[in-house]
Amino acid sequence: MLRLLVSRIILGLLTLIAVSILIFAATEILPGDVASAVLGQGATPETLAAFRLELGLDRPAYLRYFDWAWGVLHGDLGVALTNKRDILKSITPRFQNTLFLAGFAAIIAVPLAVGLGILAAINEGKWPDKLANILSLAAISVPEFFIAYLLILLFAVKLAWFPSLATVYNTMGFTERLYVATLPAVTLTLLVTAHMLRMTRSSVLSIMSQPYIEMAFLKGLPRSRVIVHHALPNAAAPIVAVIALNLAYLIVGVVVIEVVFVYPGIGQFMIDGVTKRDLPVVQACGLVFASAFIILNTIADILSILVNPRLRRPK
Repeated sequence: MLRLLVSRIILGLLTLIAVSILIFAATEILPGDVASAVLGQGATPETLAAFRLELGLDRPAYLRYFDWAWGVLHGDLGVALTNKRDILKSITPRFQNTLFLAGFAAIIAVPLAVGLGILAAINEGKWPDKLANILSLAAISVPEFFIAYLLILLFAVKLAWFPSLATVYNTMGFTERLYVATLPAVTLTLLVTAHMLRMTRSSVLSIMSQPYIEMAFLKGLPRSRVIVHHALPNAAAPIVAVIALNLAYLIVGVVVIEVVFVYPGIGQFMIDGVTKRDLPVVQACGLVFASAFIILNTIADILSILVNPRLRRPK
């Protein structure tokens, strides 16, 4: 058991190293010149050369990667090119805002999706199951930005219940923060609930054909009790995995939602960095997103091993 857990953690670390190389390489091969983008078209050749030297662009790419990775290991994400501010200090409050939005959506989405998925499995083929399938397919098929604009049109423009811009700041109270972040949280909830609902339903129904489930039915147990007490515990591993994946999406996939609602999170910060060609900011945001996704996936693997005894045995 301990060996399996350690192997999952090591694989997560190796994946993070590989992703960091890809992030650095992807930002390095972007077309255009960083110094020209930052200084503008009016910069003289001497100024451009001095700025490139200051940025270390005259050094080989692999040396710059090792310097960047070494700084990351010591908690130094670098300095923004546009305003010379420490990236870690700038990204921390924005990442907290993103975690708040993702947590707000997760608190609603996880129990709602699991509950509706179990309800759909209990009523397989009946109208609750058909309605859940139709709504989940519709939510999956529609792009998130379109859902966001529909919610803004209905609840912000027509009904004026919520603000169209989710602007939060440090001195804002918890209740007011919840109110302002309601529309982006509902948008994320609609997206991830559909995926988790369908996975929960499929996982439960895949267990229903097992012999011990048939024996439970032969004993005269009602379908709801068989699903809750016998099928659901054995279907927990894939459900835990899909919940972790969707929680990772809540953190990583908020970029579009934050841009639509002008929410001051890490996704909006990354888009600003891309617009200004501030590569250290883009690299730092990409690394934070990758770390969150890998960590949650590693936790999902570990939880799957813990809840499913069959995964603990080596094949």
